[in-house]
This record gives sequence, structure tokens and C-alpha cells, in this order.
Amino acid sequence: MTVRLSDLSACFEGVIPSIIATASADGMPNISYLSHVVRVDEDHVALSNQFFAKTAANVRANPHVTLILVDGFTGDQFLLDIGFVRSIDAGPLFDRIALQLKASSAQVGMSDVMRLRSADIFRVHAIEKVPSPVEPEETPARRAPVSLPALSQAARAIEQQAEADEIIDSLLCGVREVLHYPNALVLIRDSDRGCLITTGSIGYERSGLGSEIASGEGMIGAAAASGQTIKVSDMSRVRRFGEAISLEEDAAENDTRSVAFPQLPGAMSQIAVPMAARGVVTGVLFIESPQRLAFREEDEAALEILAGQAASTLRASEREAAASDPAQTVAAPPTQPAGRNIRVTHHRMDDSVFIDDAYIVKGVAGALLRLMLEWHLGEARSEFTNREMRLAVGGRMPEIKDNLETRLLLLRRRLEEKQAPIRVVRVGRGRVRLEAEGPLVLDLAGQ
Repeated sequence: MTVRLSDLSACFEGVIPSIIATASADGMPNISYLSHVVRVDEDHVALSNQFFAKTAANVRANPHVTLILVDGFTGDQFLLDIGFVRSIDAGPLFDRIALQLKASSAQVGMSDVMRLRSADIFRVHAIEKVPSPVEPEETPARRAPVSLPALSQAARAIEQQAEADEIIDSLLCGVREVLHYPNALVLIRDSDRGCLITTGSIGYERSGLGSEIASGEGMIGAAAASGQTIKVSDMSRVRRFGEAISLEEDAAENDTRSVAFPQLPGAMSQIAVPMAARGVVTGVLFIESPQRLAFREEDEAALEILAGQAASTLRASEREAAASDPAQTVAAPPTQPAGRNIRVTHHRMDDSVFIDDAYIVKGVAGALLRLMLEWHLGEARSEFTNREMRLAVGGRMPEIKDNLETRLLLLRRRLEEKQAPIRVVRVGRGRVRLEAEGPLVLDLAGQ
């Protein structure tokens, strides 16, 4: 049976290093291990060129090369007869290989060392499966292929949603129901503060809502910065992203104004998929699995479809909300709610908000809560339109024009998760209501 490069997808995951055998012009052999081999198309592969001066010199002197690939799932080995075509140090293919190398090496703190100098393109002349001297052990059954009808239905479900929470929840539902991955996060980009903020979460003991990743940091930041999907298929060979994050207790949140990034113990595979609409990345869909080689090529494509649909729908939702003009809210007669006083402290330096000394949120979401509290106390009303909030905050935070809906969602979910005595309830398209269990006291710390 003829073996094609497309049949060898598990060999290109970097789980087991590949081996390249070259010879000098006078026939002296040399063998080296390769960190990355990439399938370019059905007839070509690209090899990362970082350190191997001898290998590179041999290839230039003698373009006939032998490559051994190993299937990380079954252990099958394949012998490839390849010939050097050209070397590249720029362009989309080079950028893709460099990005994957950077993401993997960053996991072990070697991103400054493992820099891609060039990538060598080879034509594949023949592929031969190497006979095994022993009977292979039975391998675990692989998951069924992605159902295209189910994928189409999931994409339509996302597209039909009107509100940010419904869109994000539909995206996570599609990941779980169509691709059967139970652990996933949605992080929304905060361009003003240069980070990505966890706004949706499934499958974790601690949701991580409000946790942040700096732009460009690790797999998630790199996926957002590049607009390309990044995955690691065997975390046993790299240091898990987020291991250094040890904030686990609510007390730590209060001290640092930071939320612990959620972790899946024993994760073996991770993938970060940019959520992009018309070339603009608005967030990242991040998934991890306890299985090695969890994310196949078709899974990656399906996730990109769902993430792209969610990004487009979020973009449309924000624009519709910004264009809508709900009827002006009317101040209600002042009332004094029963219960103890609720003290809300706002810090201008980072717009962080504490309720009764418990950290809630910061950034745009914190500024929005302060704004609603000021209107509530000054104008004796509890309902507000998204439009008036966008106009009021937009002068100091220009990015609010694009993501007020997701910031309100983060605020609502953090209040719910912290079981705060204040709630923000959606009461209609472009309108929310502030509810409190007692009289509100606003403390503008350091202002």
C-alpha cells in the first residue's frame, strides 16, 4: 500500500524526535536529531535548522538525504528518501515553523536559545514503512472523526446568539459536544492593558474567570500576537505553561489583585486557537487534554472554524449594541434597601474593585462598576444602558467601543462567582440593572 505524507500526521507532532542522515561530498555519514519536521504539502517537508552546521554543510554538498519519522501514537517508523530543494528564512511557512518552535521552547525557558535560523525544504521521493522486529502493543482506540453535520450545527448555534455570554457559552458547548474536549477557556483581548482575560471556562475546579495572560506570553499570548494556532502534543517533554502560577486562595487575590489561571493536572496536550474576525484577533480559545496527541489536524481545523465564527458573532454583537439606542432610563424615587452597608472600594490606578475587602475585578470591568455605582448614588436609578456606559467610559478607555459587552459579562460572572452582595443583571437588549442587598457606600481610594 502506498504511504502518503498526509497519512503520517502523527509523525509531525514533535512527540518523538526525527532523525536525519546526511553524507559529505566524500561520503562521510552524519546523523542528527531534529526538533521539528513540518509537512508542507503531499510532496514536500520542511526541517528546522537551528544548530546543525555539519548537517547543513552536508545537505549543500550532497542533497540526497534520509529522514526517519516516528508515529508518536503507534511507534511506527517511516523511512523517507528526500532531496534538498531550497532554504527559507522568511515568509508564511518560515513564520509558522518559527512560531511553533518558539512556543515549545518557551515552555522550557529556552525561547532565546532555540531560535529558528532557517528552514530547509525537501522534496519527498519515496516513503517506506520500517518493518517492526516485534509485534506492536495494542494502542488505545482513537476518537471518531469530527462529524461535519454536528460541526455545522454548532457553528450555526454560535451565529444565532445575540449576547456575549450566549456566544461564548455556545462556543464552549461546541468544543465539548462536537469535539468532546471537557476542559476549555475563552480569553478576550484587552488591548488597553496589553493582556488577555479569561471570560469563559468549562471543566476546571476553579473557573479562572478574570485571570490574565500578558500579550505575547506563552502559547496563548503567541497565538493572539501571531493570529496562528499553536499546539503542543506531549507536555511531558516541556514545562507546562502556568506551572509558576500558584495563586490558589481568595486571600491571594485580595493581596495581588490577580486571579489564578486554571490548570488541568496531568495535561499532556494543549492548543491555543486565535479568535479572529477580518484579520483582527479578539481573543483566544484554549483547550488542554490529559491525552498525548489529542489534537488531530481535523480537530485543529474544526476548532478554528468555531473560534472564527465566535469572533465574527461577537464583533457583530458589539456593533449592534453600539448602534442601538434604548429608551432613556428614568430615575426611580430614592429608596433605602434593607440590610447592612456594602462598601465598594475603587482604585483608580488600575480600576480594581473590592467589595467588603474582597477583590472582584479590574480594568474596564472595574471602571464600569464604579460608573454604575456613581449614577446609582447620584441619580437614584438602578438601570443603565450599554450605550450611555460606552459613551461615558470611552473618553478614558478608547477600546471600550469594541468590547463593552464582554467586559460587562466578565463583571457579571465575577460578581456571581464571588457571591457578592451586588449583582449586575441583564434586563434587555443593551440594558442592565444594578441590584444590591443593602445600602451602597463607594470609597474612591487614593483619588
